[in-house]
Amino acid sequence: MENNIIKIAIFASGNGSNFEALAKHFEKLHDYKIEILIYDKKDAFVIERSKKFNIESKYIDYSFGKDSAEDQIIEILKDKNINIVFLAGFMRILSKKIIEIGIPIINIHPSLLPKYKGINSIERAYNSDDERIGVTIHYVNEGVDEGEIIAQESIRLDKSKSLDEIESEIHKIEHKIYPITAEILCSNLIN
Repeated sequence: MENNIIKIAIFASGNGSNFEALAKHFEKLHDYKIEILIYDKKDAFVIERSKKFNIESKYIDYSFGKDSAEDQIIEILKDKNINIVFLAGFMRILSKKIIEIGIPIINIHPSLLPKYKGINSIERAYNSDDERIGVTIHYVNEGVDEGEIIAQESIRLDKSKSLDEIESEIHKIEHKIYPITAEILCSNLIN
């Protein structure tokens, strides 16, 4: 840690609303700095969000293979002295070589894990008989949404609401719980 500042990297692939929630939160804090956004889709809207917060962004081209892309990512993380990584809608499964570089990697997933791992989680939960639906923050390991759970928050699944309404409620929970949990995890790195 340089000057006791925790350096953060965020990985994203799409719209970037969780990236923005994290950026807004960390903008007010002096002990933490989002150093870089790493993204893998050239036209991802998250790029515009990173410009708004003056956060450097770097496109990683996976078309030359996962191995090459991950080598670039590892080089960036080391060059920037990153202390922690937060995934914010990064639609790639990270390999063992990234997971084992010694930097905690955290993900947010829109279901109450271990239920509904992978894609279309909100829709799958919505179509279930579950009484509650929610969000999980977890450490990343080699499995898909299988890492140790850090935090969860849920709401009652109200079938009188549309899937779109429920998705919107889930995103609100994400934008509330992810920044708070991220700050706690960062402060644990200092202590």
